[in-house]
Amino acid sequence: MMRKPALAFLCALQLLAASGNALADSWIVDMGKSRLSFSGTQTGEPFEGQFERFETNIRFDPATPAQASVRAVIDMTSASTGDNQRDQALPQKDWFFVSMFPSTVFEANGFTPVAGEQYKTNGTLTLRGIEKPLTLYFDLKIDGDEARMTASHTLVRSDYSVGTGPWAEGKWVGLEVSLSIQLIARRNSE
Repeated sequence: MMRKPALAFLCALQLLAASGNALADSWIVDMGKSRLSFSGTQTGEPFEGQFERFETNIRFDPATPAQASVRAVIDMTSASTGDNQRDQALPQKDWFFVSMFPSTVFEANGFTPVAGEQYKTNGTLTLRGIEKPLTLYFDLKIDGDEARMTASHTLVRSDYSVGTGPWAEGKWVGLEVSLSIQLIARRNSE
């Protein structure tokens, strides 16, 4: 049988562990200066696009990167490539199926320093209802209360059932999609 002081001590440890990232600084992304873009190929020709709307919740203290957390919610209806035919096709069932899956979510806990200003985080990407682990390497520069984060990552769209039907094999639209992330954020002073 556990004594009351020992039980109280264990409870306190659990509370501290659970609130660890609550002590980390929160960062507010400047949407006007940030960009989440993607690129691929269609009939062998490269194309680019971006997501106009996304939300982030970032907690990070450079002194304790293992306690960092990030959650990004991407509005899939905001995809834009500048090509009318492509932009009308992307929300449809064969591609992003936004009527069923309006958002894509990336969540990760803990940043691991790699070298210099490079970090990595192991997270989960949920796209079209398919959840898969994703390790993201990124560069992070902090100057006072401003942070600049850049990253790139390549996905295979068929892993998430993006581009079904006649598009599934990659004959017309390449299977690999490159993501590029450029975020500028300010430390939340509240």
